[in-house]
This record gives sequence, structure tokens and C-alpha cells, in this order.
Amino acid sequence: MDIKFRDVNYGIVEARAMLRTTEGFTVNEITIISRDGKIEVELPKKSFKSKVGKVLSMDILTFDSEDQKTLFLLQVKEHYLEWRKKQKLVRVYES
Repeated sequence: MDIKFRDVNYGIVEARAMLRTTEGFTVNEITIISRDGKIEVELPKKSFKSKVGKVLSMDILTFDSEDQKTLFLLQVKEHYLEWRKKQKLVRVYES
């Protein structure tokens, strides 16, 4: 599994990830966020408006079990933390 990260640093979004597996499968827009000082991984979702006007969303990636999903999210998080150690976070504030 090859994961490449791109710094975003906008709001709670820390980075975006692009994942490429050995089978040639690519996933874009995996989001790394920081909520209350904790790093979380969000998978891409598809949002759409229903006939009654409600906005619904569904996961683009599905897993056979919750354990597989948790393991996948932990692997992405570990890769991000390793990448972050090499690429220091620099915040630029405009006044």
C-alpha cells in the first residue's frame, strides 16, 4: 500500500491522502482531520439530495466487517504520523 499525503492546514483538515494498492486500485480524498487535538481519518462519502429535500450521504468505500475498516483506518493514521514526523507542520497566519 502506497500512501501520499498533501498538506491542507485549513480549519480542522490537516492533510489529504491518496492511496494506491498493489492491485492498481487508487483512492483519492482520504481526509486527515484534527478534532480536539486527536488525529482522525475520514473516508470519502457521496452526498446527494433526496426527493423530499434531505441531504443524504453514503460511504464510497465499504468493508466486509467493521474490524477490516478499523484496521484500514489505523494503517492510514500510522502512515500519516510517520509522514508528519518527516514533514514538520508549518502554520502561516495572516494579520
